[in-house]
Amino acid sequence: MRMVFALRAELGSSQGTVKRVADQLGIGVESLRSWVKQAEIDTGARSGTTSAEAVENKRLRQENRELKRANEILQRASAFFGAETSHPDKCQAAIV
Repeated sequence: MRMVFALRAELGSSQGTVKRVADQLGIGVESLRSWVKQAEIDTGARSGTTSAEAVENKRLRQENRELKRANEILQRASAFFGAETSHPDKCQAAIV
């Protein structure tokens, strides 16, 4: 990415720089292009979701899934135990 930025500064243009650097390094043009784009976003040169924001979003989505799963378990347990206490004679029969 630094090579792309340096070449852009040297040439005063961004046209063709990603391809030239990708060819020099023997890596895929689209891979390098996406890395450069993400670097520009992370530095504020381009709008978009930064790497830090993407990591935080992923963590929050995981936490949200876990909380939904826990909530579902608690709702089922509440319904189960609520049904048990609403029929005390059935509970007494089960205890005896």
